[in-house]
Amino acid sequence: MTTLETRSLHQCFGGIQGFYQHPSEIIGLPMRFSVYQPPQAQYQRVPVVFFLAGLTCTEETFMIKTGAQRYAAEYGLMLVSMDTSPRQTGTAGETDDWDFGAGAGFYLDATQAPWSQYFRMESYITQELRQIIIDQFPADPNRIGIFGHSMGGHGALTLALRYPELFRSVSAFAPICAPMQCPWGQKAFRHYLGEDQSSWRQYDATALIADGRSISDLLIDQGLNDQFLTQQLYPEALEKACREADQKLTLRFHSGYDHSYYFISTFIGEHLKYHREQLG
Repeated sequence: MTTLETRSLHQCFGGIQGFYQHPSEIIGLPMRFSVYQPPQAQYQRVPVVFFLAGLTCTEETFMIKTGAQRYAAEYGLMLVSMDTSPRQTGTAGETDDWDFGAGAGFYLDATQAPWSQYFRMESYITQELRQIIIDQFPADPNRIGIFGHSMGGHGALTLALRYPELFRSVSAFAPICAPMQCPWGQKAFRHYLGEDQSSWRQYDATALIADGRSISDLLIDQGLNDQFLTQQLYPEALEKACREADQKLTLRFHSGYDHSYYFISTFIGEHLKYHREQLG
C-alpha cells in the first residue's frame, strides 16, 4: 500500500480537510493531492467526486477558493483534487510557459519525449490516485464522479468519456470543449502527443462524442463574460456534437460571469447536488 505523507489536516464543516503527498509509481516523482472527508465518512463509505483544476492551479486551489466543503458536508460527498501536473521533473522548458508544462498536464498520458517520461496524468488519476482513495479513505468505489474547470473541465469530460466504468457522473465549469481547435489544446497536444492528429481525438471531448463515445448525463456551466470563451473554449462545438449524437447535455450560460473561481463558487453547490443525485 502506498505510504502517504500527511502535510496538514483541518477541521471543516464537521469533516476533515487534508493535504497529502506520496511517491507516485506512475509519475516517478512525488505527487500531491487533497481530500475533504465529510462528517458522514466517520461511520460509512461515501460517494466521491474528483475535481480537476485548470492551468497553473495546484491540489490546494479548489479546496481553498470554492467553499465546496460546506455543500460536500451537506450532501455527504468526499472531494478529491490533485496537482495539475508533475513538478520539478528536470525536463527542459517545463516552466517556460504558463499554459504548458508544469501546471498544465492536460490530464493525458504524453507519448512524445521528453514529456512522456513524467507527464502521465491520465494513468495517475484513473489508476493510482483512484486506488489510493479507495484503499486509504472511506470512499465508495461504486459511486465516483468527476468534474473540473477549464483545462480540468476538459480533463473531466475526456476521462468520463474514456472511462465510463470508473466515473458515474460528470460536470464542468467553462471547459476546453474542443482542444483540437484552440491554441491551448493545439500547443499541448503537439508537444505531448506529436503531430498525428488522429491521436489528438482521444483527448478532445467534442471529437470523442462525434466518434460515438457517450455518458449518461452531462452538466456544463459557462460564463458569458469569460475572457477565454471565443478563442479557447468552444462550447458551441460540444453542443453541436451532443445534439447530433443524441448525447444528453445541460449547457447553461450565465450573463456577467467570467472564468474565475468567483464563477465556480457561485454554482458549486448546484454541481455537488447534481453529482449527489447522479451517484445515488
